Amino acid sequence: MQYRTLGRSGTAVSALTLGAMTFGHEADEPTSHAIIDTFVAAGGTLIDTADVYTHGASEQIVGSWLAAHPTEAEQVVIATKGRFPMGEGPNDLGLSRRHLSRALDASLRRLGVETIDLYQLHASDALTPIDETLRFLNDAISAGKIHYYGFSNFTAWQLTKAVHVARAHGWEQPVTLQPQYNLIVRGIEHEIVPAALDAGVGLLPWSPLGGGWLSGKYTRDVPPSGATRLGEDPERGMEAWRARNDDPRTWRILDTVQQIAGVHDASASQVSLAWLLSRPAVTSVILGARTVEQLRDNLGAVDLELSDEQLAALDEASEPRVEPYPYGAPGLQQRSRRIEGGR
Repeated sequence: MQYRTLGRSGTAVSALTLGAMTFGHEADEPTSHAIIDTFVAAGGTLIDTADVYTHGASEQIVGSWLAAHPTEAEQVVIATKGRFPMGEGPNDLGLSRRHLSRALDASLRRLGVETIDLYQLHASDALTPIDETLRFLNDAISAGKIHYYGFSNFTAWQLTKAVHVARAHGWEQPVTLQPQYNLIVRGIEHEIVPAALDAGVGLLPWSPLGGGWLSGKYTRDVPPSGATRLGEDPERGMEAWRARNDDPRTWRILDTVQQIAGVHDASASQVSLAWLLSRPAVTSVILGARTVEQLRDNLGAVDLELSDEQLAALDEASEPRVEPYPYGAPGLQQRSRRIEGGR
């Protein structure tokens, strides 16, 4: 296993994170515990969950494993999130001090810990002033309830604003950001990655396999079936089968991934994850697994070394689409130090 610092903090974490969204839903408690056992035995240290994952069951399952493994638990870094509704009242969601205070205390109880290592805001909240949220997080650090905080699904301007508000008040600053990031979804490279690098914030990419697409399990023009997420719901969310199947870029990416996998006798998942591990600002890649077998295959990504030529081939095949301005050639020309007739 490789280890990297958690953003700008001094805490070291494994380059692969165990995501616990499947716990209590797609993986029962014994299976979830076996997945954690396998992850920790491989040197994994960062486990990521959230209060809304299976409505608290995921945190409870992680907490029961921690209680049953006190020695191993000393080396585990626990991350969870709050923001989304856990009740039906108008204040049972959001990033207000009132909601986050209750959400944090509930997560501490379910996890059975005194301090959460990384507490993350699961998404932004347009109704709550950012200084109210950041003051709460700073107070939570001072109270010993959390060690660090981070964000999930924030845009670049939201991240940058939060960093500067925290600095202006002398409060603790965020150390991480969780965005969706993979070979298919690379839009964060335009603004979010530069913002994270500027702030010293580490990225914890979720959906690194694009909802299973980058594992190589799907075939062109063959609707998925069986016990997979798209097999059970082909038009599920952002990774819906029809839209991606009809996009030539999808298969250009997958063909390149499969070619490189064949050279290394590796899986498509391992190649896709190894590419993501090489990207700037990435601290740790979040793995989601239904089974121990899936996790074991994904863990092999840390031992896969892609050549510069192979990384370049993956970059080219997955080049994100952009409008000519501001991210295309005209925009790049205007940002260049060598302006020829630019405005």
